[in-house]
Amino acid sequence: MHSMFKAIPVHQRRLLYLVVAIAVLRLLTLGLYPLFDATEARYAEIARKMVELNDWITPWYDYGVPFWGKPPLSFWLSALSIKLLGVSEFAARLPHYLIGLLVLGLICGWLAQRSREEAVYAVSILAASMLFFVSAGAVMTDMSLTLGCVLMLRGFWQGLHATAEIKSRERWLLFLGAAVGLLAKGPVALVIAGFPMVVWMLTSSDIKTVFRAFPWLRGVLLTLILVLPWYLLAELRTPGFLNYFIMGEHWHRFVTPGWHGDQYGHAHHYAHGTIWVFMLLALLPWSVLIPLSFLWWEKKAANDYVEAPNKKWRWFLLLAGLTPCLFFTVSANILWTYGLPGLPLLAMLGASYLVADADSIKSSKVLMAGVMMTMLGWIAYLGNMELQNMDEVSTTKGLVADFEHRKNAGDSLLFYITRPYSAEFYSTGKAEKVRNQTDLGLLIKKKKAYVAMPHEQYQLLATSIKNELKLVNHHGRFDLYIAQPEHLAEEMPIAKKLN
Repeated sequence: MHSMFKAIPVHQRRLLYLVVAIAVLRLLTLGLYPLFDATEARYAEIARKMVELNDWITPWYDYGVPFWGKPPLSFWLSALSIKLLGVSEFAARLPHYLIGLLVLGLICGWLAQRSREEAVYAVSILAASMLFFVSAGAVMTDMSLTLGCVLMLRGFWQGLHATAEIKSRERWLLFLGAAVGLLAKGPVALVIAGFPMVVWMLTSSDIKTVFRAFPWLRGVLLTLILVLPWYLLAELRTPGFLNYFIMGEHWHRFVTPGWHGDQYGHAHHYAHGTIWVFMLLALLPWSVLIPLSFLWWEKKAANDYVEAPNKKWRWFLLLAGLTPCLFFTVSANILWTYGLPGLPLLAMLGASYLVADADSIKSSKVLMAGVMMTMLGWIAYLGNMELQNMDEVSTTKGLVADFEHRKNAGDSLLFYITRPYSAEFYSTGKAEKVRNQTDLGLLIKKKKAYVAMPHEQYQLLATSIKNELKLVNHHGRFDLYIAQPEHLAEEMPIAKKLN
């Protein structure tokens, strides 16, 4: 990358070095904090089970319970990393970090064909955007979806506007990206990437030219060859998958507020239009820093970006960047990560304006300040996690470690009523879930066990069961108890006092 950009001005080179620094910082910190419930720990545990069961077709939510909520691409990647590197936070997160780097590389190479300066600005904006920075190293499906969308959008644009040699190669990215999107998140990928293509085509181009520019029959066939085998095998292995995935995840989750059919959690109900607020947060620090900087920037007197080709370019980037917000405006069941596929295109749009309208040196300084703000903010966040002992907040990593330290051969770890995903991951599937008092009473009479539960659940237990449990430690919202049958009674651990 250094050699590619060595001809650019020194201030832009410094900006590029900061981008490398923020990427290295993200990599080095991947394993410094626990997997948090519910999303990261849930998806990491699904990947771990994939390795343990050696089942690369059906993602398993629990032993004997298939996970029909998402396609397997993200699980495949984390599972492969876990298989190679072992069970750890770093292994589970590393593939998603690498996908983030690939997305940065795709927009960098795309824009470098137009302007190296534009490429540097775009990767700087994207790499330091809060949502992208966090997601590039989080165990989620959204970064894989973003990769699929960027591939499709780049293939579409380059298939129409690149030189003849580049066109013949890059137009295939449209169909490869469709396969990635379908295996990462499902048909929603085709909507998020397809909507801006169709609108742009109808408003800015000759429709016949678009249809002649791509090998549609061979391309669609390639996508189907890459995608259909898994979908068919998934339905054959666990009948009912396609109905739940298509109707539930792609219809009811979108149109039914507070949808109660979710088999793996609950729908996240927000007011319509909240996605726009989420997007402003996702774009921090730029959503604040760049508007304020307009007071300082001196606009260029003239530039060539007012010409029609560049208006079409910006219109395409604007459509693609805002499609996730437009799409999810009418949905009440959303998460703040849903805007992620639009961020690369918005970063490219911002770079287009910076190159055309703003002083180069001042633009670079503002972007360097933003990248440094994200880096310092992340370091401060990690420091605060260390001070707050985050192994006890939204994760049971500390509790499982405590059990591993205390246990003797044959001891079990039981979670009463509530068993977080992190408990399954950090215990490598050994933490058992007990669903009612009757089962709990029977289990603790048969064998020595440690029992974890929230304090409010303990208060609801029958007195006879409470008498069998001795408190040994507190871990966030969970208390850890020891239960021993009388014939195994021994000196009980001393309960630690509440801080």
